[in-house]
Amino acid sequence: MSCDEICELCEAAPLTEWFHADDECWVAECESCSVPMVVWRRHDPAPPDDVKARLWARLDEVIATLNAARDEPLEHYVDDHLRSIPDHYHAHARPRRGPWAGNWAAPR
Repeated sequence: MSCDEICELCEAAPLTEWFHADDECWVAECESCSVPMVVWRRHDPAPPDDVKARLWARLDEVIATLNAARDEPLEHYVDDHLRSIPDHYHAHARPRRGPWAGNWAAPR
């Protein structure tokens, strides 16, 4: 599949809150599970290790920014198991404890 075919990660429609975008990746709230995820702009499921390291670093930067607004920062791990979209690399920041949905939202 190429990005010319239907791939919602290639489409990159801003359906949820976006935290970062550049030429290599974008970071937004996952529409399915409501946690931040980083998406490689290239339609490929297997980035080289140096690219993956940069993508994870960008996701960590976003999490640090989100945590700065919280009284109690959330610990996270990076989950890059490609479940529902197995042919386009992306990784989620999953909280280490508690339910996923809504945990990253800034306090109101």
